[in-house]
Amino acid sequence: MNLEKFQESMYKLIVETSTNLPKDVRRAVKAAKENESAGTRAAMSLATITNNIQMADENVSPICQDTGLPTFKIKTPVGVNQIELKKAIQKAIALATKDGKLRPNSVDSLTGENSGDNLGAGVPVVKFEQWEKDDIDVRLILKGGGCENKNIQYSLPCELEGLGRAGRDLDGIRKCIMHSVYQAQGQGCSAGFIGVGIGGDRSSGYDLAKEQLFRSNDDVNPHEDLRKLEEYVMENANKLGIGTMGFGGETTLLGCKIGVMNRIPASFFVSVAYNCWAFRRLGVKVNAETGEINEWLYQDGDKISFAEETAREQAAATSESEPKVVTLKAPISEEQIRELKVGDVVRIDGRMFTGRDAIHKYLSENDAPVDLNGQIIYHCGPVMLKDDEGNWHVKAAGPTTSIREEPYQGDIMKKFGIRAVIGKGGMGPKTLAALKEHGGVYLNAIGGAAQYYADCIKSVDGVDIMQFGIPEAMWHLTVEGFTAVVTMDAHGNSLHEDVDKSSLEKLAQFKDRVF
Repeated sequence: MNLEKFQESMYKLIVETSTNLPKDVRRAVKAAKENESAGTRAAMSLATITNNIQMADENVSPICQDTGLPTFKIKTPVGVNQIELKKAIQKAIALATKDGKLRPNSVDSLTGENSGDNLGAGVPVVKFEQWEKDDIDVRLILKGGGCENKNIQYSLPCELEGLGRAGRDLDGIRKCIMHSVYQAQGQGCSAGFIGVGIGGDRSSGYDLAKEQLFRSNDDVNPHEDLRKLEEYVMENANKLGIGTMGFGGETTLLGCKIGVMNRIPASFFVSVAYNCWAFRRLGVKVNAETGEINEWLYQDGDKISFAEETAREQAAATSESEPKVVTLKAPISEEQIRELKVGDVVRIDGRMFTGRDAIHKYLSENDAPVDLNGQIIYHCGPVMLKDDEGNWHVKAAGPTTSIREEPYQGDIMKKFGIRAVIGKGGMGPKTLAALKEHGGVYLNAIGGAAQYYADCIKSVDGVDIMQFGIPEAMWHLTVEGFTAVVTMDAHGNSLHEDVDKSSLEKLAQFKDRVF
């Protein structure tokens, strides 16, 4: 085995997976876009998503800034040195991180220290098995934290909100899968894909669920009962009305794949692995002697290019009446904020600051390094690169899931006078109450659209609290034309609450036995 060539092949696989959606995923996104009603928030979101896919392709930059925890699934011929292959993969991961194709995401679970190169104990995940073929089959999935946090596991029998009792049978499994889509709402960057594992124990069930995500979205399940169940879920999950980003709409689920394994009598688990629309999963067949790529996987059929569609939509937008857009520029007054209502589209020009989990905890216990009165906090962990002159450049900068900041957000806004926060998926009752009391607003950006938003960032003007690593630092950004939707306002209204309530009511129609 030429290990240097194999490392080069793994680098190519990592870069392609991070920057270029596979053809089966593109087809699913295109179908969703064509099915959506024109002029809706969901249609606007899907237009941004398709634009982002095209930009990532052209720029060879990450589709989403959260490049996740890389997971490799590898089949090797008998006799191949798997220890050496793993070392080559680790070198390729470190190089791809250095080149800005992956965000440094490996954090020590005890100290919180970021390794800076995506390496560390157990990272990346590399799973080997042997097979009686001559080539090496390598598959990679980059699954971000937002969708990983919406994974869920059920132990049957159980009681499910809106659906009642789920028993230890095919119909109980059906109810669990439908509930898994409902509970994700828009927080996993819907419309999404799910892999379902039936049986096993708690760990093997989740492994089986994630393994389903390595299947092509276009395949047909050879197990007749599971094929029917997949078709049922795809038809009915989209009737929940959750929609793209949880804004409501026609498409909530883009793919469903189900696998089954034996279990012990005492346990019956249904495990669901949720994946966002930015479904970064590719594979290659590698020559076991030369280390070179012989074949790319998941690339059957025509590649969907969104360039012409995006150009047509932009031309149409200039000739038709556009929706009212409110421009905000910090520092923002309370009066400006209280004029906004759920559903308004906001364009931001000027200054904003990034702040994720570590920043929120820090601000709850310390003074801010800058004056945040009237300012905007963006829940974002960008991919950043420094040039030879020492200047930072944004390579990817989409929103992270906001609900993680719920314990801190309202208190921090009141403490420092922050008027607006931007993220994805919405926040909870504590933040909503603080927005009403203080005069604040929550803006939902389009999850996964890391290139679209990076293009809106015109300069990086500074950074504070770098001790937490690049994704968790407070970056000072100047933006232009940064667009988001008001989904929680200063009057106590929340689109997220409304969609959750309406989708729960719709979920109840699937309570009766089907299988």
